[in-house]
Amino acid sequence: MYKSVIIGVGGGRSHGHADAYQYVKRGRVVAVCDLLPGPMDEFGDKFDVSARYTDYREMFEKEKPELVQVSTPPNVRLEILEAAEAAGVPLAIVEKPLAIQGEDYVALRDFVARKPKIKVAINHQLQFHPRRQRLQKLVADGAIGDLRFVEASSGMNLAYQGTHSLQAIGAFNPANPTTVFGQVSGADGLQPNVKEHYAPDQSLAAVEYDNGVQATLRCGENAPRVPRGDAIYQHKRIAVYGMKGYAHWTMWGWETFINGVYESGEHEYPDEDVLGQAAMCEAMFDWLEDDSALHPLNLERALVDFNVILALYASSLNHEVVAIPYEPEADLVPKLRRALA
Repeated sequence: MYKSVIIGVGGGRSHGHADAYQYVKRGRVVAVCDLLPGPMDEFGDKFDVSARYTDYREMFEKEKPELVQVSTPPNVRLEILEAAEAAGVPLAIVEKPLAIQGEDYVALRDFVARKPKIKVAINHQLQFHPRRQRLQKLVADGAIGDLRFVEASSGMNLAYQGTHSLQAIGAFNPANPTTVFGQVSGADGLQPNVKEHYAPDQSLAAVEYDNGVQATLRCGENAPRVPRGDAIYQHKRIAVYGMKGYAHWTMWGWETFINGVYESGEHEYPDEDVLGQAAMCEAMFDWLEDDSALHPLNLERALVDFNVILALYASSLNHEVVAIPYEPEADLVPKLRRALA
């Protein structure tokens, strides 16, 4: 049985990580770490985890885990990954968003370039939701024909939920982006906040891929709303169009139209999510046991997606189409803050 530890247990996402272990066959949570003892004790009591630390380096040394799950603000994640690698931890799952602006991206890109021993994936667990898996396989098997267009959206901004929708585009269309043309508005999401998640309130991007597919991404108040989506974070969706029809997934339902036949149904997001989170962990253990079993949410692929976001920001600031890969200019977030004030 592999040993897992969780860093940062004050938020709801870490509870989702721990909940999933009732379905993880090859791992168990052996310790948690947080700077605040109160939330950590509450979390430890809830999930029956007795080993609790305020220093993750001490936790790595004493617990010797195979997997660390990181639910901290983005600005401290790289130092945690470096410490985990130094301690011999072989696997890490990092909560999204991967980064916030160009400087974070470059630092993580440099980390990947030196080929670290630790294998890292980003926690876009929707990739592994059972319904998403079935629709992704349907599209991959050619049921809707050659892909032509993808349209994805999220009710929250790029930093909070938009990366989920961007990753979904890649899940259905595993090609490389080549250009981005974007626009943004609203500066409320760029103001100081506890989670240090910064992004414009609304964004719209047109993305071209090297297989000829085009995609649009809408995040924030301009995104369409999903039936049954009571909370703002529940308005994530993606529609994929091919020569023979389309497939459409939302957090609460799905529909397909293939060769003139329409089908649809509902699913329960909480049930899908706990199973998706568990499957994501199992895929990490597959990768640990077999280097060729590359995790689909690996850090290198996530950097490609985040480069799209940076290019979107540059496109909106400079009023031009931006080619991918994009070498980010300095201080993109402060520039957006000033431009949208």
